[in-house]
Amino acid sequence: MFKRASKLGAACAAALVSIAAALGAGSVVAQDKPVTFRYTTGAPAKTPWVMQAERFVKDVDEESKSSIKVDLFIAAQLGNEQDTVQQIARGRIDMGGFSTGAVALLVPELALFQLPLYFKSIAELDCTLDTALSKPVTELLAKKGVQFLGWTEVGTVDIVGKKPFLSPKDISGLKAAANSNKVNAMFWQALGANPSFIGITEITSAFQTGLTDVNAAVITFYVPSGLSKVANVLTRLDLWDAPGLIVMNKAAFDRMSKDQQAALMRAVQRRPASQLRTEIRGFEDVLRGMHEKAGGTIVKATPEQRNEFRKVMEAAWPKMVKEVGGDSERFFQTMEAGRKACEGKS
Repeated sequence: MFKRASKLGAACAAALVSIAAALGAGSVVAQDKPVTFRYTTGAPAKTPWVMQAERFVKDVDEESKSSIKVDLFIAAQLGNEQDTVQQIARGRIDMGGFSTGAVALLVPELALFQLPLYFKSIAELDCTLDTALSKPVTELLAKKGVQFLGWTEVGTVDIVGKKPFLSPKDISGLKAAANSNKVNAMFWQALGANPSFIGITEITSAFQTGLTDVNAAVITFYVPSGLSKVANVLTRLDLWDAPGLIVMNKAAFDRMSKDQQAALMRAVQRRPASQLRTEIRGFEDVLRGMHEKAGGTIVKATPEQRNEFRKVMEAAWPKMVKEVGGDSERFFQTMEAGRKACEGKS
């Protein structure tokens, strides 16, 4: 009898183990139920940013074993980046790739990345972002309900017009097209120019009508927009490099299972920031070649000429830092410590 009871007990125990395993498996399946996220970018078709986003969609699918699906919306289909970055914070859009200027609407301290001529080289900026600023940026964005996923690249800002600008004296007294960023207006004022706000879609016509004489632009806008045809001289000064950010609504990130979160981050890490930057900067070189082939002019400032501009800007940085808002002075101290640790990078 005891043997029969023992066998019955063993059978019951085995059955319970099977049921528990099934329930456990079921909970995993439920937890890892496929989720769909909408990804927004203002980049138009057939640009490297869209190529990178399309590749990211595939990477996410592979790393998550199709438990995460990303629907890509390009060319500002969901709205311009100033609006959509705020919709990500509110949870109305899930994720996207943005310029620093757009994300600075959520975290104003990020506008300091565009402090004119602050970084001595683009390599120095890259190093500072990767080694000193990823953690504080993650923390600042989290307070706004946004998950920082990684760095990307927008492009290098230079000066454009109808003649070269190789000295601050060349700009003094001119009419400058400024964007709505206070730091940008102060940049032109420090050089003795008269800035006025001109929307990005109106800059080309502003040159045609004489409303502006000079503008700061990335070549990724300068050539495709047609601005290069009316302001056909680009002076390479590397005023600042515009990093981009890949971000996600934090609540949407937190709702995923741990496995899904890990898969998403593996997909991000497949393509390090260094690779994304190299791809965009290679595209910039192509556009520069196209500009010159079309009859445009590119003049590269010497290190001495760039340093002349930098000395003028250095006196203006403290006021710019104060104007940015948020906890800008503390953030600037972190940025300065990171920059000094990266000094000499090339």
